[in-house]
Amino acid sequence: MQVRKTNYTVNATPTFQVLTEDEIEAIYFSALTVLYETGVRVYDKEGVQVAYEGGAIVEDTKEDSSLVKIPPWLVDKAFATLPRKVVVVGPDRKHKMELYKDALYFGSGSDTPFTIDPYTGKRRRAVYKDVVNFAKLAQALPNIDFHMSLGIVQDVQVGTYDRWQYLAMLEGTTKPINITAVDLDGLRDQLEMAYIRVGGKDEWRKGPIFSLYIEPVSPLSHSEEVVQKLLFASDHEIPFVYTPCPLAGATSPCTLAGTAVQALTESLFGIVLSQIRKPGAPLIIGGLMSNMDMQTTVYCYGSPEMALLSAAYTDITKWLGVPEYETAGCSDAKIFDEQAALEATMNITTAALVGGNMIHDVGYMEQGLTSSPEMMVASNEIIDRVKRIMRGIPVDDETTALDVMDTVGPGGHYLDHDHTYNRFKTEIWRPTLTDRLNWENWTAAGSKTYRERVHEAVIEILEAETEPLMDEAMYKELRHICEMADERHKDEELDFDIFG
Repeated sequence: MQVRKTNYTVNATPTFQVLTEDEIEAIYFSALTVLYETGVRVYDKEGVQVAYEGGAIVEDTKEDSSLVKIPPWLVDKAFATLPRKVVVVGPDRKHKMELYKDALYFGSGSDTPFTIDPYTGKRRRAVYKDVVNFAKLAQALPNIDFHMSLGIVQDVQVGTYDRWQYLAMLEGTTKPINITAVDLDGLRDQLEMAYIRVGGKDEWRKGPIFSLYIEPVSPLSHSEEVVQKLLFASDHEIPFVYTPCPLAGATSPCTLAGTAVQALTESLFGIVLSQIRKPGAPLIIGGLMSNMDMQTTVYCYGSPEMALLSAAYTDITKWLGVPEYETAGCSDAKIFDEQAALEATMNITTAALVGGNMIHDVGYMEQGLTSSPEMMVASNEIIDRVKRIMRGIPVDDETTALDVMDTVGPGGHYLDHDHTYNRFKTEIWRPTLTDRLNWENWTAAGSKTYRERVHEAVIEILEAETEPLMDEAMYKELRHICEMADERHKDEELDFDIFG
């Protein structure tokens, strides 16, 4: 018989925290100081005017920009209307992200100029077909909850690639999509495409089928394009990610705490401006924060500092009650190899344990310059493994299994017991790519390495027969928007060799 206890504490999942509440408060109030005393530079006149009319202080106005300072009371006012939960759905509404404290969703990254060809293994420029293929992988992988392009479409006009990327993603997946936009016109076109795909503006309002990635310029600058997209997204109920990407030692202080303060300052300006423009505008904040490697000068995607900063920022956003944009599933390796698996496992684990919400960049290699199908597929299993760890070890009458042990007794076994049959599929994680054969059976199966097994899984998904996700008429209508954009940009020239 079990002993009954009062005040019994249950640890539902493993927990991980980088910052204490006192440290979070120190970073937050430091950010308020920077925002009020140092200020941020804003390069869009309408954005400056919106901030000023909302209560901001405007100084040092130049031809192209102004210094904007935000008093603390205005930040408090913005938080009073900022949604604590943001919902993004897919064209198939069974795929849905409800972003709030400790709700985990994993997805890919966007806009890599290069990709690893899944058939040749060579690094080359990304084109439309690659973005379709990555979307197809996202559709097939159960632990990829949302999708970003994982490539810049470079076989179209340079100023219209964002529309073609969105079309390619819609062609390959019905999961929620996080888009990028070249400029305001590109955002308008993609919103029109989304209205068509979902069935109109009223259907969009029931659940937006994309979120928008917006990146201010560190340190403490907000460009014209960034502010224009922020205001348009706020006006049109587009959930948007406002994510600074400071580089410790280069575009932010070398100390991790200083980098977090600066990133939060930049994020807070986005929150304030959006809520002045339209109270209740849905916003996700985050920051792809990392360090500059002082030997190579690269932006590190696999460093322990990146994992620490991402986790610390998640602590801060949970304290603020704001949905957060985390980073994981990425590496500085050039191909999918041991380094890639190691770094992805580390940042996926820390992101999950700390409770990041919208965890992006799965599939990134080479400091975000190259995308890898193998990295995406392998990370899917790494995420699944980490999710098992996140389930923890429930302790109750059923799981302590005293009656089962009493039945089996000393010297028995549990293989034919109902308790084993009823529990092993849910209790014990089963891999799909990780090998657990003995040497003889592994040899008989071809002695395949993990990398080889992952590659085979990629090809199997890409070559699987699937039904079209849109009818031909809808596809043509969406494609027409892209073609009309091409016509408007026909005099622009590509500034790179797309086949180089």
